[in-house]
Amino acid sequence: MDPIIKLENFRRTYRNGSLEVQAVRGVSLNIFPGEFVAIMGASGSGKSTMMNTIGCLDRPTEGLYLLDGVDIGKLNRDELADLRNRKLGFVFQGFNLLSRTSALENVELPMLYSRPPISAGEQRARAMKALEMVGLAQRADHKPNQLSGGQQQRVAIARALVNQPRVLLADEPTGNLDSRTSVEVMGVFQSLNDQGITVVMVTHELDIASFSKRKVVMRDGLVRSDDQVVDRSFSADALARLDAEQKAVHLA
Repeated sequence: MDPIIKLENFRRTYRNGSLEVQAVRGVSLNIFPGEFVAIMGASGSGKSTMMNTIGCLDRPTEGLYLLDGVDIGKLNRDELADLRNRKLGFVFQGFNLLSRTSALENVELPMLYSRPPISAGEQRARAMKALEMVGLAQRADHKPNQLSGGQQQRVAIARALVNQPRVLLADEPTGNLDSRTSVEVMGVFQSLNDQGITVVMVTHELDIASFSKRKVVMRDGLVRSDDQVVDRSFSADALARLDAEQKAVHLA
């Protein structure tokens, strides 16, 4: 099986006047279809630069990046944008939903830029299917202010799925959520991954990374460890533990 994401000796250098900053310093990494990978690291470790490159928002200064076999270094801006829209789905810490439109309409948005164009009926059908995948079909007509934080993030996940991407990229997806809601959202990612969707997530939280199948830790622009997650914190177990802890606090 060929990797869906392939980095070879990837380096990214930024210049600020005469100062040169090596954000990533020669990383080689393969991510295969169906994996759920968490990229971890402290501020300045290079994880955000890695995610920006994987997401085709930036290019390597040196080295190679292949996305589904395509060398992004050889693409012009329009080709890169088209590849990004077809192959990748993005979930961010902020939900980035349009406040005056329904959940369904928010999910439909990425399809407005699809080439060839998608008919209105097909857009509606695909958006509803994406909402069903995240358990929110019954909230399709609700606006963001009528949804909880966890529900808003699930709408954002549905929006990322609607173009049927090869890879789902999540950047600190639980950063604005409380502990219980974070566990529920990670349960959604696990369920999607169990359906065969490749997930790559950046997080600084060890307990959130434990929901993945593989943990890549970066420091000083290099990969310091790359391990399989043996004991995954499945959402049902994690929710049960949280409920028990909250009950104990209440009884105390």
